[in-house]
Amino acid sequence: MNILMITSSPHPKDASSSTLLAEHFARGAQEAGHTVTFFDAGHATLHPCLGCGHCGTAGPCVHKDDMATARAAILSCDMLAFVTPLYYFGMAAQLKTLVDRFYAFNEELMGKKLKTALLAAAWDSEEWIMQALVSHYQTICRYLNFQDMGMILGLGCGTPAMTAASGFPEKAYEFGRKL
Repeated sequence: MNILMITSSPHPKDASSSTLLAEHFARGAQEAGHTVTFFDAGHATLHPCLGCGHCGTAGPCVHKDDMATARAAILSCDMLAFVTPLYYFGMAAQLKTLVDRFYAFNEELMGKKLKTALLAAAWDSEEWIMQALVSHYQTICRYLNFQDMGMILGLGCGTPAMTAASGFPEKAYEFGRKL
């Protein structure tokens, strides 16, 4: 299976708890024989959707940015893993910007019936802290006919050191390995 991991932390790779989870997931998936590629939305040039409707009426999106690369990668994968830090009870703005741009190719996405996963890292440890993010992710899956394969919701993962000690990297690895 060809898996695309969309990371979205604005932190450097070695300072990102969500990217740490992604790397463990990827290692497990690769050991299981899957191909894993990354698109770093956290450092890509992505402009927000203008709601202009150009993509639905007159052609492609008016923005000329890294979304063209992301779109090609998304349309060529079998599974899409959304990777995000939890920022104010939701996905990082960098990931949300990319997801909003799905509008330009909704029909293609709906027809692919992609498998998906959510990997998220939160500083807080309260069980309820991820509810809004999970609900948003599930709504995206329902709307676009995506098949949710599972979630790793890293609570108490505020820094890479906290994350490494949390047990969530091992859970992410096992999740990837069992695909």
